[in-house]
Amino acid sequence: MAPPLKKFFKNSLIIVLESEKRKKNLTLYLLRFILLRMKILNRYFLRQLVMIFIMLLLVLTGLAWMVQIMSMMKFLLNYGIRLTNFLGLTMLMVPFIMSIIIPFVTFIAVIFVYNKMISDNEITVMAASGLSPRQIARPALIMATVLMIVHFMLNLWIVPVTQGDFYDTQWNLRYGLAHMKLQESAFTEMSSGLVVYVDKVSGHDLSQVMLSDMRDEKNQMTIFAEKGKLVSTVRGLSLVMTNGSLMVSGNATTVGTFESFDMDLNVADKDGDDKFRVRRVLTSELIKSILNSPSAKQHKIVLSELCSRLYGPVMNLILAILCATILLRSSLLRRRASFAPAAAVAAMAVVMATFMTASNIISSITQFLLLGMAIFILLCVTIFALYKK
Repeated sequence: MAPPLKKFFKNSLIIVLESEKRKKNLTLYLLRFILLRMKILNRYFLRQLVMIFIMLLLVLTGLAWMVQIMSMMKFLLNYGIRLTNFLGLTMLMVPFIMSIIIPFVTFIAVIFVYNKMISDNEITVMAASGLSPRQIARPALIMATVLMIVHFMLNLWIVPVTQGDFYDTQWNLRYGLAHMKLQESAFTEMSSGLVVYVDKVSGHDLSQVMLSDMRDEKNQMTIFAEKGKLVSTVRGLSLVMTNGSLMVSGNATTVGTFESFDMDLNVADKDGDDKFRVRRVLTSELIKSILNSPSAKQHKIVLSELCSRLYGPVMNLILAILCATILLRSSLLRRRASFAPAAAVAAMAVVMATFMTASNIISSITQFLLLGMAIFILLCVTIFALYKK
């Protein structure tokens, strides 16, 4: 080959290699630019979503907490407990309140932020620049996934522990020694039909006691004693009296004296409140109790509680994806975009109403598993609707 021709081919090869190198560098540059742009957009979206979520969560939790305080105000007035103890008691309900409202707050935050950006044409600009709906919805999915994990922690551990503390504290304040403040030389109504008079009070030691128990119409009792002492038992408060007399009236009247007499001031069993027991049971114990529930009613209550604890957190992700899908897909059809928020709210209402109704009516393990399968299918369908091109 002639030297000029050889030199020509060599220079051509160098030009081709440099061109390929420039293309490779350009591709890397474009890839880095896209990733940087996505990182900035994700951070911008997440900041907006988190701010709205925290604000709404604080407002709604505060309102629900105030409602709880108002509903328990009678408890404060009747039992004369300290305000700090009362506020501490109501604060134990906050995790339970949050576990209920978190899915709704997640949905409201997503629909507020994305609808605002659609109205400001920010979503339109992002879509025109080549971003797909799944890329735009990614910040909402990240927040919903994190909230789902937090919700699982609340449902599986924090709520049962705080609910147990709530009912134990409520029982102690209602029936324990903590609330008992008998006034000297005054009649104190312990409960309906039970009145105690004390001449002198020294801590839990009493002197010159008179007790009138009219709770049982067929067995009314009046007791006088020189001394008494308040004692906390498993069944609540007891009054141990010494050196006294009693009169029992019913079908016949009986009068007698005693050296020592133990009187239950109430018959509240600390473990006897079936209405709230399921809330304070640990999740591991709740799962074990499925197969050995003493009654069909309790079996149904346990399954319903497990639905709330295990399936409820997944609704954060489902509602976020559902809302983002409806808003982002409809934003491409400008004539119908105005109906997107209403459609998203209607879809959320249908999904949550169906879930809550189904979780309350299931009565067997088969129905429990079918509900879980239905929720999984719904999650897959919403993800497919968001990710399809």
